[in-house]
Amino acid sequence: EPPDTPKDFSCHTQDMKRVTCTWREGETYLYGRNSPQYTLSKTSSPKMALCKPSCSKQCSCSWDIGHQRIWNVTVTVENPLGKKTATHVFDVNHRMYPTAPFQVWEDCTDTEITLHWNYENNEIELFCQTEVLQPDGKVELHNSSVADSKRVTVRGLQPYTEYRARVRCGAAKHFWRWSEWSQPLTTRTKEGTPSGKLDVWREIRPVLEGRIVTLFWKQTPSFQANGKIISYEVTWEKIEDGSKPESISFSSVYNSTRILIDNHSYRISIMAKNNVNFSLPSILIISRATDNSRSIFSTEELKEGQVNGTDGGIFISWEPRSIYDSYIIDWCNFPRLQPCDLQWKRFAPNTSRAVISSVAFVPGVRYKFCIYGSVANRASLLEKKIGYLRELPPQLDPVVRKVDLTYNSVTLSWDSYLTNESESGFVRGYHVYVSPVQGNCNLKGSKKHILPDESELCKYTIENPEEKRYTVKHLMPSTKYKIVVKAFTGGGETPITYFRYIDTPCNLDISYFVFLVVIVPILVAAICHWKMKWVKECCCPAIPSPNKSKVLSFKEFKIDSEKVLKVNDCLPDVLAMDSDAEAQKL
Repeated sequence: EPPDTPKDFSCHTQDMKRVTCTWREGETYLYGRNSPQYTLSKTSSPKMALCKPSCSKQCSCSWDIGHQRIWNVTVTVENPLGKKTATHVFDVNHRMYPTAPFQVWEDCTDTEITLHWNYENNEIELFCQTEVLQPDGKVELHNSSVADSKRVTVRGLQPYTEYRARVRCGAAKHFWRWSEWSQPLTTRTKEGTPSGKLDVWREIRPVLEGRIVTLFWKQTPSFQANGKIISYEVTWEKIEDGSKPESISFSSVYNSTRILIDNHSYRISIMAKNNVNFSLPSILIISRATDNSRSIFSTEELKEGQVNGTDGGIFISWEPRSIYDSYIIDWCNFPRLQPCDLQWKRFAPNTSRAVISSVAFVPGVRYKFCIYGSVANRASLLEKKIGYLRELPPQLDPVVRKVDLTYNSVTLSWDSYLTNESESGFVRGYHVYVSPVQGNCNLKGSKKHILPDESELCKYTIENPEEKRYTVKHLMPSTKYKIVVKAFTGGGETPITYFRYIDTPCNLDISYFVFLVVIVPILVAAICHWKMKWVKECCCPAIPSPNKSKVLSFKEFKIDSEKVLKVNDCLPDVLAMDSDAEAQKL
């Protein structure tokens, strides 16, 4: 292809002695002796080249300008298929492109950095700009206030903070473009007095000698160390009698300490110290111990409310009181260990709820939260809460101590379930599972429960965790059942791994009925068969006894105490003659 017109054709100077022109070449797909040939010349003398161009990523050509300031130059590109030209007219004074500053150094205070630099051509009046990279990644630009100045002061910086800076310059008169940036300089401001206060808290434990106060402190986002913290200063003094304060200093590696005080009111202050000065003191007021709180066995009579876990932590709410200027919630990250890693968080006076989160929170661990109201640095316990990030099933099943059986029911009694801090959830109630060993269960008032092996159980739910007794009714007599009692929490219950087996007795009412209807007649028949002769003589004698005849029951047939049978009243079937002996007896 024939060559294109040279693109981005421009010229500049860095020292007012030599000019460099640059342009971008196009693709012609011709190489070797047929590749494009460039010539840079005065427009008025196209055959007289000013310099020899060189091309890599872009083409450039430089020549000495002497005292001439206005130039009209033409670049010509030619190959066997054609020729193109581009013309550029410029004033050298308006094409100043300085070299990058070098030898950059600094002077620092705690809030200022003064940058110094040099550049090669000191005869040219330059205007410079400084770029400062903040620790948060924000970039600030600062311009020199005086032309040809070789320094700039950046103010309003943070003490003991690392910054990165670099400089570039341009012509103070007839500005055209900035130079390249200097090499970046990394520097740190000097230390300053710590700003803000430490966040402090306390834990009070009564002992026989008085009270042990464990003090804690930490740096908050509002606290600026402005240097390297080398120590912490703790001071305490009685409020009532104005006694001499006591103080102790700790290395910066510590964030807590214990002090022993008596039962009077105390004022405690904690300060951080760096190589320059102390921070402002953080104040805690420890109130005078009451008579009840002086006992090492005393407990604060506050009912513990239950709180629930959420996706982001544990949700806590409390009743706000207008007298307090802030609220504090404290808890232990590891309540089963000692020390438990006490943590605390402060809230504004118009706050009445919060989500407490910690990377240390794990499911199945009970956390205890104490809510305090603070006014004038004096804190009072308001409420207690206990809760879980997520409840897990109970670790143990209730221990059934007593089983009372009837032919159609079973009454189960179990021990009080332990609800201490080691439990993995709040016990919400109990489930009683029953099923005959042979066959499925369909007891009245129960719900079906399917085990993993697809066997069926009857399920009864007791929603009162204080209940320790339950009666399962509508059982079958003389039947073997399997039964188990499970406690459940908000996290459910553990799988059923074993059963207790019981045998219901037979129904005694049915036994009595069978005894009366079957057994008694059989006994009577057996006795009658055994005493047949006696029974026959008693019930059906061959010669009836007159005394046993109902026919002779009328009064007029009695003579004295004997019953008399009138012969003419009878129509005998057979006439028999008794033996002489019997006749004589009669």
